[in-house]
Amino acid sequence: MVDRELKFSLWLDFVERDYLKNEFSKLIEAGIINGATSNPSIFASAITTSPAYKEQLDALKGKSAKEKYEALAIEDIRAAAQALRTAYDAANDGYISIEVDPFLSNDTKGTIDEGKRLFKEIGEPNVMVKVPATNAGYEAMKELLAMGISVNATLIFSPEQARRCLKAMTAGLHEYEATGGGKVNAVISVFVSRFDRLLDADLAAEGMDVAKTGIYNAAKIYNIIEKNYTPSIRTLFASTGVKGDDLPPDYYIRELLAAHSVNTAPLATIESYIEKKATPAKLPLEESEINGYFTKLKDCGFDMDEVYASLLKDGLEAFENAFQDMLDSIE
Repeated sequence: MVDRELKFSLWLDFVERDYLKNEFSKLIEAGIINGATSNPSIFASAITTSPAYKEQLDALKGKSAKEKYEALAIEDIRAAAQALRTAYDAANDGYISIEVDPFLSNDTKGTIDEGKRLFKEIGEPNVMVKVPATNAGYEAMKELLAMGISVNATLIFSPEQARRCLKAMTAGLHEYEATGGGKVNAVISVFVSRFDRLLDADLAAEGMDVAKTGIYNAAKIYNIIEKNYTPSIRTLFASTGVKGDDLPPDYYIRELLAAHSVNTAPLATIESYIEKKATPAKLPLEESEINGYFTKLKDCGFDMDEVYASLLKDGLEAFENAFQDMLDSIE
């Protein structure tokens, strides 16, 4: 649950229209969550499987697939933002994220223009524009923050990506403050479980512990962000659902509990977490422990630069494919 004393926030990584109209507000009112996130895969699943969108889709006949998608997404994000507004007004997060078109990941101007347009059309202050951490994305993050638009930097796998996000975000925040400023925040979304899904079989064959790489990598990036402490820039731990039954469902929440951080998780993961007793913060970890782990990986022949590049490439492609499949289904 949200821990105001620790300054740890729990956000729901799920958006679906019927859920937003019913159960979503109960989680907020109970103090279980104080924010939410979405991504192209989440919207693709919601729009293509839920009957809640049929009526609006019927009314959008004649529009392009992307126009239809945006109309659906804007209505959902606006509803989520309005449900979270009380938390936002109380300075208790209250953010909901919407991602720009994943096909814009290498287009700085296109990302900025779409981020501005979506933010304006949704019309709620507690919306974060989600931007992939690519070469084009860093400049877009800076410009959006300079305009007073909160940003969720997504698909962060490597420490270098985190450093570049920090540089861009800090510059954008300084520009915004120079114009008089206002309330604007940013999160750096570090993906966690994908490391373990990619590497665990090979690590087990080398006799190394599994389900640790994502934790140690996230801990390393968390330390980098906290060393450059800025109150309005936080680490967000993403991709925190587990696959299979080998790990407790809330494993990546409990192992990454940390002050000045956010964890965004699927509904089932959150439900598992709140069923059990609270545990103390697990981070920060000592740099020596983190470095020791990655030295072992290197000694076993694992090249983390290759892993980082592969996961980013796969993540971008997965979001593009989900987005395209969704557009094709509503054409």
